Amino acid sequence: MVIHLEKEDFNEVIKEGKVLVDFYADWCGPCKMLAPIIEELAKENESIKFVKVNVDLHEDLAQQYGIMSIPTVILFENGEQLKKQIGFVPKDVFEEWIK
Repeated sequence: MVIHLEKEDFNEVIKEGKVLVDFYADWCGPCKMLAPIIEELAKENESIKFVKVNVDLHEDLAQQYGIMSIPTVILFENGEQLKKQIGFVPKDVFEEWIK
């Protein structure tokens, strides 16, 4: 399941194990291409949280994490940023990340 997070929840959720965060916007074409991949990964990997953050609604979070282009996906583990990917990439890249 993919969670759409609000700012007040964000810092708590990224502290809990592995969390893959997709920073996106509704108008972004590559973000729309990435969305079904994130959904598939969420169904296949129940031990990891998958979170979507709309940068238009949460500009402060985007600034905090240096999001200059979207989509940007960040993998956190226990609140620490492990990896960051800017732009669309295929599913297998994220599968490698979360092994």
